[in-house]
Amino acid sequence: MKFISFTYENKNSFGVVKEDTVIDLTQYIDGVTDLREAIRKDKLNELSEMASLTEAGISLEKVRYLPTITNPEKIICIGINYLDRNAEYKDDSEQPKYPSVFMRTRESLVGHKEDILDPPESSQLDYEGEIVLIVGKDGRRIPMEQAKKHIAGMTIMNEGSIRDYLRHAKFNVTQGKNFAKSGSIGPWMVTADELDPFSSLEIKTKVNGELRQNDNTDNLMFSFEYLVSYLSTFYHLKAGDIIATGTPNGAGARFDPPKYLTAGDIVEVEVSGIGSLKNGVITEEVHS
Repeated sequence: MKFISFTYENKNSFGVVKEDTVIDLTQYIDGVTDLREAIRKDKLNELSEMASLTEAGISLEKVRYLPTITNPEKIICIGINYLDRNAEYKDDSEQPKYPSVFMRTRESLVGHKEDILDPPESSQLDYEGEIVLIVGKDGRRIPMEQAKKHIAGMTIMNEGSIRDYLRHAKFNVTQGKNFAKSGSIGPWMVTADELDPFSSLEIKTKVNGELRQNDNTDNLMFSFEYLVSYLSTFYHLKAGDIIATGTPNGAGARFDPPKYLTAGDIVEVEVSGIGSLKNGVITEEVHS
């Protein structure tokens, strides 16, 4: 199933995508009004069955897409997780022993078809197409062989970065990863029973139709099951948490000269079995 968070007629809702419509699920189970709560209360299968019996849906053309999980407790991001991406740095460094980890805020991400903001503080807004795991079950110190039981499904992220702000401090990238509306997530969550999160997945990123990133999860340095196990060593992973699993090579900063995003650009991230996340870029307006 594909679960989506959306706004329709000024009401925030969540539902199941059925062909070119969405079945609003906020009315079916008391106390379950968003996707995170549906995951937390283990109601996805029940809601899927209800949706299968419902014919009338809202046209996807009439809804505004929200971030797949609108209210995650944690947005955990992994850096440099594809083999070619590590080689792309050309610093002769060995393959890392452990994943690089940082955090994003909810306010830094918009939904599918929403505009990403290019801030006036920098001219180095960059794209990073990523596959996202959505945690389905709480856990600490999860063994790798149990990791799949803790995944509700997957979605897509454009983990937008402000490159020069990644280097504002000596030991962290937080500033460049958290400009308001600098990235996106969506369009929906494909459940783990429909698409195996640990299968071979292709990921591509296009800017204005030009293919910039093209890789496969077979080339990960740290597998998805390892990431779940490793992160749960120190995090208490919670249902609805988001894990962005790293971007392939081909980000704009790695071209000569760099190919940063500017107003009018269209970024599209495609993942096999999930779909396509598409966003325009506009200049952020600053109000005095």
